[in-house]
Amino acid sequence: MNRFFNSKKMKKIVLLASLFVTLIVSAQQPYYTGVNLTKSGLDLKDELAVKTISAHTNPLSYTPGIWEASKITDVDPTNADNVLLIYGYNDSDGNYITDRTRSKSLNGGTDGSDWNREHTYANSLANPKLESTGKSGPPYAEAFNLRPSDVKMNSNRGNLKFAEGSGNAGTVSGGWYPGDEWKGDVARMMMYMYIRYGDQCKPTGVGVGNLVGPDDEMIDLFLEWNVEDPVSDFERQRNTYHDSNETYAQGNRNPFIDNAYFATRIWGGDAAIDSWGMYTSNDSEAPTVPTSVVLNNATTSTIEVSWSASTDNEAVTAYEIYVNGTLNGKTATTTYKITGLNSNTAYSITVLAKDIASNKSAQSTAANGTTLTDTSAPTIPTNVTITSQSGTSFKVNWTAATDDTAVTSYDVFVDGVLNGSTTTLSYDVTSLSVSTTYAVSVLAKDAANNKSAQTNTINATTTDGSAATNQIFFSEYIEGSGNNKAIEIANFTGQTVSLANYAVKLAANGQNFGTNTLTFTNETIANGDVFVIGNAQITICTSEVDISSNVTYFNGDDVLGLFKNDVLIDIIGKEGVRVNFGKNVTLKRKPTIISTNTVYNADEWIETSTDDCSDLGKHTISTASVNTSDFTSFKMYPNPVTGNTVHFKTVKDVEVTIYTVLGKLVKTTKITATKNNIDISTLSKGIYLLKLNTENQFITKKLVKNN
Repeated sequence: MNRFFNSKKMKKIVLLASLFVTLIVSAQQPYYTGVNLTKSGLDLKDELAVKTISAHTNPLSYTPGIWEASKITDVDPTNADNVLLIYGYNDSDGNYITDRTRSKSLNGGTDGSDWNREHTYANSLANPKLESTGKSGPPYAEAFNLRPSDVKMNSNRGNLKFAEGSGNAGTVSGGWYPGDEWKGDVARMMMYMYIRYGDQCKPTGVGVGNLVGPDDEMIDLFLEWNVEDPVSDFERQRNTYHDSNETYAQGNRNPFIDNAYFATRIWGGDAAIDSWGMYTSNDSEAPTVPTSVVLNNATTSTIEVSWSASTDNEAVTAYEIYVNGTLNGKTATTTYKITGLNSNTAYSITVLAKDIASNKSAQSTAANGTTLTDTSAPTIPTNVTITSQSGTSFKVNWTAATDDTAVTSYDVFVDGVLNGSTTTLSYDVTSLSVSTTYAVSVLAKDAANNKSAQTNTINATTTDGSAATNQIFFSEYIEGSGNNKAIEIANFTGQTVSLANYAVKLAANGQNFGTNTLTFTNETIANGDVFVIGNAQITICTSEVDISSNVTYFNGDDVLGLFKNDVLIDIIGKEGVRVNFGKNVTLKRKPTIISTNTVYNADEWIETSTDDCSDLGKHTISTASVNTSDFTSFKMYPNPVTGNTVHFKTVKDVEVTIYTVLGKLVKTTKITATKNNIDISTLSKGIYLLKLNTENQFITKKLVKNN
């Protein structure tokens, strides 16, 4: 939606004109003394960040500080007894949730009458969470992030990411649209949070949009909202108050409210309003074109560029460097190092100059250069280890190789034959035979296909496929009401396991593991026992919780990983993406799952209701031996199978469950002394696992189908 003002925004501007004088450049100078506003790009971002952080001299408490500040900064201009509610839009539709105003004395948590404090950058979307350093003071009690909101409206938004929409506030395609009146406010608050708290509050973590530059985390959504919904005097009153010596004033300002064009100058996009006229004055004269562009010190992946300075009627403030016609970077000096290039490749380099009003010169005459030929192989990978062995698979892990340019991939060999390649530091080898030893080695490659020597071989042995585990594993997950959250780890390895080399890591909001991490010291798990990790505020099954940890601050779309020696061995959730797999549910690992899995498979889990802790604190796997009495005379033939029928000899009824080697269920049936065969014509050629159950006994067999 392309618009500059809406009627409500205009109403806020007009009504507040008598209360708050529109700030002009002269009023800004005392606060911004010492800030080099002639800079651009990330250099200007850094200048504003330093000022914003250093001026935040009076951290507020969440209670009463934020309550009291909000009653001043968010006062309704038409009624001093009320505050304006973010996301609200109608006081007369009979629906309290959509109220735009509310008595400022009704601050609390009662649905239907009160207003609450809305974290526009949602607490749980920050990495780590805003509350990670406590709820008194920043960043949890950050006045420029907290706005009055109806209690229910606040709940409806929850921790949804902001997304494009139109009209009034509400959910849109799994995200949250703040409303036409409020989207500019939200954009400028998110920009503030980014420069004030850095990577903890990345725009990519709170909004749905496209990155606007390779070296930053800003998204186009907030730049567009900043243009479409300009700054109002209602927003400016926050800066006016907080840049004061009042009791509940923080001492700093939101620079994007002072001048929305700061965002344009830092991150680009369509031009926002330059409220100072500093950057969009009558200056239309472009700098002269840079001359004498010279390329020096070429390596296999870098080239250094230098040039003679341009001149301008005002001042040259930046240069842009282009590689083969594509912008590579910016600098305020007359030298620049281009990195990340391919070896033995020709490049055309040009430079242009910019002034403070963003007038640009033409690009310079191209300077052509070629990177050096890369003939050096990477070093040999080290510390090759084997983990997560099962009857048909294992994981290979190693420490990264180095290269004069860059390592781009690794090849993994099994018994001297290339099994596959990967860009990561681990690789899953599958479709193996049970109880078999394999020789494994790894080599590293670079972009020029130079290869290191293979590592020394290391032996990896698959298990016999029977119901016994070689690793501890996740056995239960509770994502319940409120903070009723817990995870359970089970041990069926046959011995007591020390947790000293293990860790549980949280990957929140589609990010990498490490949002929160739990490491252990003297904790152990006895064979056949479990270990329960609970939220510090859990109210159910508290007697079963062995330890409390922040790693349990997860939602139904966050991922949990169990690590051994910093190598992932088991997982709950889908790594690297935000998929709601476990919201308000309890997940229990099936008894038939007896090994870890580094790829989440919902078929391995039984889903039950919210707050179901009936099995927390205990877990059972099917552990019968092949020598138990019920299976003494058991036989399965032929195996391998050349036809479409498998025959069995058994003295008891047996339930047969067939899985692929990746754990996908493909067939379930029952055999008896009289119905002693099954049809496998629907199965493709390959290796399968047959899990056979009779009463409380269990065995696993490998089945090979050859046609």
